[in-house]
Amino acid sequence: MSENCTHDCSTCSANCSSREIQKDAPHPMSKIKKVIGIVSGKGGVGKSLVSSLMAIGEQRRGAKAAILDADITGPSIPKVFGITDGATGDENGLYPAVTIPGTKIMSVNLLLEDSGDPVVWRGPVIAGVVKQFWTDVIWGEVDYMFVDMPPGTGDVPLTVFQSLPVDGIIVVTSPQELVSMIVGKAVRMANMMNIPILGLVENMSYFPCPDCGKKLYPFGEGKTRALAAEYNLPLLAEIPMDPKLAALCDAGTLETFEGDWLEKALDAVEAL
Repeated sequence: MSENCTHDCSTCSANCSSREIQKDAPHPMSKIKKVIGIVSGKGGVGKSLVSSLMAIGEQRRGAKAAILDADITGPSIPKVFGITDGATGDENGLYPAVTIPGTKIMSVNLLLEDSGDPVVWRGPVIAGVVKQFWTDVIWGEVDYMFVDMPPGTGDVPLTVFQSLPVDGIIVVTSPQELVSMIVGKAVRMANMMNIPILGLVENMSYFPCPDCGKKLYPFGEGKTRALAAEYNLPLLAEIPMDPKLAALCDAGTLETFEGDWLEKALDAVEAL
């Protein structure tokens, strides 16, 4: 801390140990207990799938779950839940869509006239929309909010880490060699922002043989486990390449899936 410190971090550019970033408050009609970021340094590894399955898992355990879809230019959450109606609002604010089991969802696709329209916005505008999903949406009572992050370490992840009271993150990866370097970037960014990392989830881990049930590893076995050991993090789940799971996502009926791959990840979230 500088001798001339005014204790007003908003007017100071110094990066001192006592610096505190003020988090944005949620809507006054929202009460959100825990915020979990689902992140990766690379796109296409399954962050939206993991976000959705985590919310579904918590709902099944009796908790109240929500998903804030922060992937503004590539929103897919409404699709996997079969949500076609737009978000609603009144003089108090916006209301998230709610699935039949009770999962609350806010995504930019719920605000577009045509869900197929591209979102051609610059980074600061996108980051501002994500903040509004936190501050202007009336979430009500939520035990666990999962934030489906866009890939990389740019504007939106930085905005989420700085503006939302993130209690922990789960890093999603796949077994390809290239991903290990990308995961390292995401892990180091979380460490720089002092965000606890709950562990890694490996998607597309293996393919169960339809004839004998043996696990086949098309990308190699044990790569994410070795990566988790390198960073001293638990490997929370290995999600297979399951055609039935993909079909449920395409049909918008993911909430009917049967599988317990994420039980350890759910336990880690509830242990916060």
